[in-house]
Amino acid sequence: MKIRNKLTLLFTGIVAAIFLVFALVIYLSYNKNRKEEYYKQLNNIAITKAKLLLDAKISPSVLQLIYRNSQNALYEEEVAIYDTSFHLKYHDAVDIDKVKETPRMIDEIVKKQHIEFYQGKMQVVGILYRHKTGNYVLTAAANDQLGYAKLANLKYTLIIAFLFTIILIYLSGLFLANKALKPVSDLIDEVEEITATNLDLRIREGNGKDEIAELAITFNAMLNRLEKSFDAQKEVVSNISHELRTPLTAMLAELQLTLEKDRSTEAYKESIVHAITDAQKLVRLSNSLLDLAKANYDLTEIAFRELRIDELILDARSDLLHVQPGYKINIIFETEIEDDDFISVMGNEYLLKLAFINLMENGCKFSKAEEITVAINYFSDKTILRFQDQGIGIDEKDFPHIFTAFYRGTNHGFASGNGIGLSLTNKIVELHSGTITLQSKTAEGSTFTVEIPHV
Repeated sequence: MKIRNKLTLLFTGIVAAIFLVFALVIYLSYNKNRKEEYYKQLNNIAITKAKLLLDAKISPSVLQLIYRNSQNALYEEEVAIYDTSFHLKYHDAVDIDKVKETPRMIDEIVKKQHIEFYQGKMQVVGILYRHKTGNYVLTAAANDQLGYAKLANLKYTLIIAFLFTIILIYLSGLFLANKALKPVSDLIDEVEEITATNLDLRIREGNGKDEIAELAITFNAMLNRLEKSFDAQKEVVSNISHELRTPLTAMLAELQLTLEKDRSTEAYKESIVHAITDAQKLVRLSNSLLDLAKANYDLTEIAFRELRIDELILDARSDLLHVQPGYKINIIFETEIEDDDFISVMGNEYLLKLAFINLMENGCKFSKAEEITVAINYFSDKTILRFQDQGIGIDEKDFPHIFTAFYRGTNHGFASGNGIGLSLTNKIVELHSGTITLQSKTAEGSTFTVEIPHV
């Protein structure tokens, strides 16, 4: 069911329930007032006849004659007068006694002095009437046909009004729901126009104050992130294509040139070496891309365990020197280890080691001396590692992009690379709830500072 219909039905139901309660209160209040007023009329009629009989000394036969010939609004009216010993003094209807008084009823009236009750459809009132000649019990009964007729008319009027009101409320609710959800419908129409080919479109944010505007603002913010993600993806694909095409083109040209004519053994060897070099570049690129993909996994898919930072640094140094024995990597422990917890982190061994290798290799590659110093400081809540080289440094204008995948700084001509290492390192550090910052001056060297929280 659509929200529009839900809101309409909910609004109709709530207002209808309120109107129904209101109608019931009116009906019950009217019925209560009718009953009380009718009891008062019966009471007055009974006392009036008692006064006519006892004070005016009008004979019972005359009162009965008046009763039989009257067109009283009190239908089927009947008054009886007894003394307290249950001796009948007067009765309107000699032939038909509708109340059927009993000694027990007379005693109850004497005891309570005033009672009211129903006998069938008839309302009955019993009164202890004190007169100078003695005490008398008066009973008066009648059927309030006029009152019931008015009550029935009120009931039918309320029912018709209720049904008419329900229809009116439903139509009003439908109108209000359409009016309230019109911005949502407009929002849906605008969203449906946005596709992968026009992510630059944005939806109108209205007055910027209501919930619809907040939704539009949030959706536009999401579109901004999606657009950036798509642009980054396109850039990555373009960069990967370029990185793959360059060594492949060089390898293909070298091999085609070799086939054009016969060469000496040394020339063939040289061509093979060039092809191997280009193939190694492709292998390094593919490995870097795989590592970048791993670093972008969901945290729940990456295995974390307790690791010692000092052991990871030493292992990373050993692995890098095995591949590049000409590099010089100095490791300095600037603070003593007071507790094993100070050097332990929850992390993924492969990814952390890869990040440290990237930083060490980066420092050595861009240093003429091919040397880097790793300084380690331990604190109660985190470990701080500084990777410092005395190389060519990084231009300040490259700082905002240094951790962007495939970005090549102005110093890229000094050493080869594919622009993935620092981006991958930054992602790995973020996965471990850490931070990485850069300080660098051209021709003086660079320092990458990594902070990783403890277990």
